Amino acid sequence: MAEADTIISFPQSSDARLRVALRQLDAALDEQRTAIAAFRRELAILSGAVAHLGSSAADLHASLGDAAEETTRARDAAKVLAVTAATMGHMT
Repeated sequence: MAEADTIISFPQSSDARLRVALRQLDAALDEQRTAIAAFRRELAILSGAVAHLGSSAADLHASLGDAAEETTRARDAAKVLAVTAATMGHMT
């Protein structure tokens, strides 16, 4: 018989109904505690991933800054070489 087809007898007394309701509430609270604990674990994992992503972005930013400085130096050196080449070309 499938779970949905299971017939549950309804307790006759109000005390019995209350006990059943309290047991069901306790089971639901246990499930909720388990779900919240799992959610907190996942949040901790996500927090670590975001921190790593932030660190990687900072490293990338620093690398791009270094590359920009090197590019500026190379451009300046190329300009000096171009002037030198032009000067040497006029000498001949």
